[in-house]
Amino acid sequence: MNKPLAGAVLSLLLTGAAATPAVAQAPEPARAAAVTYAGTVALSNCSGSVVRTPASQPDDPALVLSNGHCLETGFPAPGEVLVNRASSRSFSLLNASGSKVATLRASKIAYGTMTDTDVSLYQLTKTYAQIQSQYGIAALTLNDAHPVQGTSIKVVSGYWKRTYSCSVDGFAYRLKEGEWTWKDSVRYTSSCNTIGGTSGSPVIDTTTGKVVAVNNTGNEDGQRCTDNNPCEVDEAGNVTVRQGINYAQETYVLVPCIGPGNQIDLNRPGCTLPKP
Repeated sequence: MNKPLAGAVLSLLLTGAAATPAVAQAPEPARAAAVTYAGTVALSNCSGSVVRTPASQPDDPALVLSNGHCLETGFPAPGEVLVNRASSRSFSLLNASGSKVATLRASKIAYGTMTDTDVSLYQLTKTYAQIQSQYGIAALTLNDAHPVQGTSIKVVSGYWKRTYSCSVDGFAYRLKEGEWTWKDSVRYTSSCNTIGGTSGSPVIDTTTGKVVAVNNTGNEDGQRCTDNNPCEVDEAGNVTVRQGINYAQETYVLVPCIGPGNQIDLNRPGCTLPKP
């Protein structure tokens, strides 16, 4: 694990007696979204972000996304799932330049696990509308579709106030690290050389500005399937070790499990998150 620490269109002006047909222009490529620190948070030991689903409403209690291994209760055991556990954890909310603008506080751990994925969702005491009106910060939106290989991404760490830029290199059918196994993990290209404290950082699609994954681990020493040295396991059971390569957990799987009022409902249609 990234272990916790404590189009413009051109016009042609024609001159002369005879006009010439305009040459058709190729469509302008999609512009990159402005990816900043706005909406990211720093935890005591990790990174995170204020997130919403496409269906979240302004008056819903806001959610903070991070890793299961960043929970203040310690690493969840394999098979352990936390739902609606009381918490008063605090988060430092950052603006676009990475300056702290507020301290946000949790009312509960809405969801947390290290089984199949490595994720935590905290429910806050403030709504999205309150955060927007008081601090001028909008939540990041969770993408509701599977990420795509080759997508340009940024990993934005609120803990370190550092951004890593790379692409989605591919996906690990299973990612095994010590006692834990995660399904369908995102593998980065090598330039996202994330470090401890970047755990929980949102992984942002640079074209849409949406969150497609949450940063969680990397193989530090080239060891095979040990703590801080995850290995990839394919459908046939073949093991691949990629020293220096880092990974994230897909977040589209969270969207079907978040119902009206941003309440976690593991029985909603399409929800595949592990249950307690």
